[in-house]
Order: sequence, then C-alpha cells, then structure tokens
Amino acid sequence: MANTTLALVNIFIMVTQVLIWGLVIWAISSWLVAFNIVNASNPVVRAILTGLDRVYDPLVRPIRRILPDFGGIDLSPAVLWLVLAGLQQLVPALVYDSARLLQ
Repeated sequence: MANTTLALVNIFIMVTQVLIWGLVIWAISSWLVAFNIVNASNPVVRAILTGLDRVYDPLVRPIRRILPDFGGIDLSPAVLWLVLAGLQQLVPALVYDSARLLQ
C-alpha cells in the first residue's frame, strides 16, 4: 500500500477522532448550560458555545428529523457518535481492502 494512502487514512481517522471529542464537549457543555452550571451570558462561554453549535448543529439536524420525539431527551448526538465511530472503522477497512485488490 502506498504511503500516501496510509497517510490519508490516518488523517481521516484523526479528523473523525477530533469530531467525536468535539461532539462530547458539545453535549456536555449543553448540559452544563441547561442545568445553569455554566453562565451562557459570559462572552467567552457564549463564543465557545456558538462555535460548537455552528459545527455540530448542521450534523445532527438531519438525525433529529429522522428520530422520533423522546420528550426532553435528545439522542441525536449519540446517533452521530455511532455514525462517526462506524465510519472511523469502516472507511480504513474499505481503503485497505481495495488497495489489496489492486495489487
């Protein structure tokens, strides 16, 4: 397998890992705001929350449309986490298998 392919797979894994950790931070920060542990009127906190919302809200919006209403529980971040974790396992395996077939 070419070094370029290996490097691209590693970059993909790193990007998905950063997205997963950011998703965890986004979910926890939303809980902290919801339970009034963190004051969202603080400019620094508001900037961080706005940045996280701009990244993750478009990713979970289609999932929210598909999932049924569970009352006050939002399972869309968990579904997104499962999708990202699945892609993190599936894409490298597909790339490695396709590279093996081309040899």
